[in-house]
Amino acid sequence: MSAVLDVVLSSAFLAAVLRIATPYLLAAFGGLVAERAGISNIALEGQMLAAACMGALVAGYSGSVALGALCGVALAVLLGLLLAALRLELGADAIIAGIGLNLLASGGTAYAVYTLLDDKGGTSGLKSGSLPTVTLPGVESIPLVGDVLSGQNMITWLAFLAAPLVAWLFYRTRFGFHLRAVGETPDAAESVGIPVRRVQYTGLALSGALAGAAGVFLSMGYVSFFVRDMTAGRGFIALAAVFLGGLRPWGVFLAALGFGAAEALAVQLGTLDVPPQLVSTIPYAMTLVALALYAWRRKRRGLAGGVAASL
Repeated sequence: MSAVLDVVLSSAFLAAVLRIATPYLLAAFGGLVAERAGISNIALEGQMLAAACMGALVAGYSGSVALGALCGVALAVLLGLLLAALRLELGADAIIAGIGLNLLASGGTAYAVYTLLDDKGGTSGLKSGSLPTVTLPGVESIPLVGDVLSGQNMITWLAFLAAPLVAWLFYRTRFGFHLRAVGETPDAAESVGIPVRRVQYTGLALSGALAGAAGVFLSMGYVSFFVRDMTAGRGFIALAAVFLGGLRPWGVFLAALGFGAAEALAVQLGTLDVPPQLVSTIPYAMTLVALALYAWRRKRRGLAGGVAASL
């Protein structure tokens, strides 16, 4: 037990939490924006995967890390717009369309890597480079704080800035008001002149951009290469964080950070004398527990509402 506490209280663990939580945070905020627009973005996993692959490939062939990152995010945005078109123009079910895009991304990335590099596993043979890290002047020398904050990837800082930015977007801007109105009552929003479809397309594009940034981080920040299916369910876990956080920016932030901490704990415990099979289940077990708590909380609220209505 003392060995576990030493791991949890170390600066290395705290730094790992920030790093590992980055894709969860960005993807979760992407899911939150889409949910607020009235369309569930089940395709978060596929958008992350496609962006990770595109970013690594473009950066490797062009020699430009920035271009690779931009192309990866752009591809995720296109997938978000495709999901919106399937739902709004063709009337497809958002869940089924999202699952289809996830399958397309999984197969498409594997095919692209094999076609271009003759490698079924990933792009490890291609030098794609990494996005830069950020060193804060003066902070580096502060005990504990310097070890945790200094040297984090630039996208990690973007992920943690996303919480106040999304909160500001939702509650302080005209677009945020329109987005929430469209997600709650689209007919009423349309009746007062809000362009419902345009708002939903914009929301899905923004959702894709955030998921794309999460994917780019995986292949160009967390590591410096793409591996087949490297998202490993992070998109679905991020979607769970959206609902666990009560569809509120700061609630989603805490939920996604908690999932990141669970994965970081699993990684750190892997260095101890703990069965690896048990360690690998920690993030997924936490997801199931969190969803069970969410369902229980909703049921309690429903019962309380029913009692109040009967009185």
